[in-house]
Amino acid sequence: MNAKLHWTSALLVTALLLAGPVAADSFRCGNKLITDGDTADKLVARCGEPTEITRTAILRRPVDWRFGRPYYLSNDFVEVAVEYWTYNLGPNKLMRRLRLEDGIVVEVETLGPGYNEPDR
Repeated sequence: MNAKLHWTSALLVTALLLAGPVAADSFRCGNKLITDGDTADKLVARCGEPTEITRTAILRRPVDWRFGRPYYLSNDFVEVAVEYWTYNLGPNKLMRRLRLEDGIVVEVETLGPGYNEPDR
């Protein structure tokens, strides 16, 4: 039993070391940086209009974050607007998709290579 625990601990430590440091989500537009917590207005001002916007909504309990901890304001669910903004940065760069909840950036995802936009 002790050998199994030692092997499991060694495997866990190895996995953590291979994972590397955790960085906050960010997206660079030229020399401007967009990070979690930025507003949609700031995103448009720094990066321009996205190539595509997909809109949806989710239901969740209202929460107020204080000192890194969630404090739920009620047990009732409220509708939260969710938008996915995709930026095609061209064939020599990777595309980015940003998730905004109520107009605030909450996630930045790196997609595959961009592409040339067809003439419209």
